[in-house]
Amino acid sequence: MGSTEQLDMEVMTPLMEEVGGDENSDEESEPKNQPHGTTFTQTLLHLLKGNIGTGLLGLPLAVKNAGIVLGPVCLVVMGVVCVHCMHVLVTCSHQLSERLKKSPLGYSDTVAVAMETSSSHCLRKGAHFGRHLVNFFLVLTQLGFCSVYFVFLAENIKQVVEGHRGNTTAAAPVMTLYSNSSEGGGTDAAVSGAMMLDQRVYILLLLPLLILLSFITDLRSMAALSAAANVCMAISLVLIFTYILHDVGDPRQLPFVSTWSKFPFFFGTAIFAFEGIGVVLPLENQMREPKRFPQALDIGMGIVIILYVSLATLGYLRFGDNIKGSITLNLPHDTWSNLLVKVLYSFGIYVSFAVQFFVPAEIVVPAVCERVSEPWRRPADLCTRTLLVIVTCVVAILVPRLDLVISLVGAVSSSALALVFPPLVELVVHSVRPSTFLLLKDLSIAILGFLGFLTGTYVTVGEIINPEEQGHAHLHDDTNWTTPTAPPL
Repeated sequence: MGSTEQLDMEVMTPLMEEVGGDENSDEESEPKNQPHGTTFTQTLLHLLKGNIGTGLLGLPLAVKNAGIVLGPVCLVVMGVVCVHCMHVLVTCSHQLSERLKKSPLGYSDTVAVAMETSSSHCLRKGAHFGRHLVNFFLVLTQLGFCSVYFVFLAENIKQVVEGHRGNTTAAAPVMTLYSNSSEGGGTDAAVSGAMMLDQRVYILLLLPLLILLSFITDLRSMAALSAAANVCMAISLVLIFTYILHDVGDPRQLPFVSTWSKFPFFFGTAIFAFEGIGVVLPLENQMREPKRFPQALDIGMGIVIILYVSLATLGYLRFGDNIKGSITLNLPHDTWSNLLVKVLYSFGIYVSFAVQFFVPAEIVVPAVCERVSEPWRRPADLCTRTLLVIVTCVVAILVPRLDLVISLVGAVSSSALALVFPPLVELVVHSVRPSTFLLLKDLSIAILGFLGFLTGTYVTVGEIINPEEQGHAHLHDDTNWTTPTAPPL
């Protein structure tokens, strides 16, 4: 397990290494077997871990925003399109490296080299900008993930602390609380006595802990923690499925198709969930048998799509219109297993923060440190890391609703990386004589991603500025945690 997790940490490094890499390597580009590379099984596990995170838990709400019929269908279609774009990216990288006899390329290198070898003078001139644009979206996406983690941790910790306190210290009046819930008197008394804290307070309390975590510069030292985090998240998912399968609702009671004004929220959350395109090329480049990567990609992403559709559909069926930004927030506090789900998954997300933060730190920190003298580089390193974490914390405080921050990150950055850049790169690579089908296919995907970016960003920002009254406006009250249902008398 230790060696597997060490390789898992190494996967994150090449995401940004092409920024300072050698662009004139003469190494043969033909994929070669690497005796010390990752095995087929390890690559498959890395693909699964690269796509399973907080986005998975928000998919039931995404299905609500699309409809119980339209949602799962669109989720499958989006998954197939995203996997196709991953294949496109890998294929274009191989073709470019073979054409120029370069070593394996990363994401931004693939975009830059494609533009450099284009027949268009404008594209060749903008190749440097293209490289930086992709790197910008990679950094933006990873910092967005970190902001999502802030909100996720705050909401779940708030539920565990205050929900458990309400179940223990208010055990005597709890029956009155539930039996009089329609009148509201017992609820107000219980909430006021439980010393509810604003969710933003929990975000601020998490700040020093995550700043300390960001100071870790060698992710290999976190191999054991990463292994434990993966196990914890897997156990949590098993417990979630166990709970929701006990009482699946009637799909006829839910809207088959939601209103179109809600669909952009679905798009942002769904594209956020397919967050693994940034690690596709590093994984393929580190594989022991690179020629088997397409098979690993199909199997891994097939499992991911099945998992996504299953949890999204069953979660919405179980909780209906009451579904929250993360399905963990819907689990009541009447059993130890439900509390354990939130604790275990929160631990997994806390450890994952360091891995996600590693990418933007590796590009921003060296750029800052090279501008200061040697004695000040260590303080500059720590200050830059602290500032980056504070930025993600500020975003989480400004957008403390998990569903909105996920949708915003997905619409703004994930859509560009997953749907816009890959088809455009393929068009540039085949710009001499592209077939009509290739032209229509790639333009359709790119336009879909761009429209999702525009509409998703517009409606999400609009919701942030003028939130609907859905119980999310008051982040300090009891609407942020679900109390157990009173047993029938």
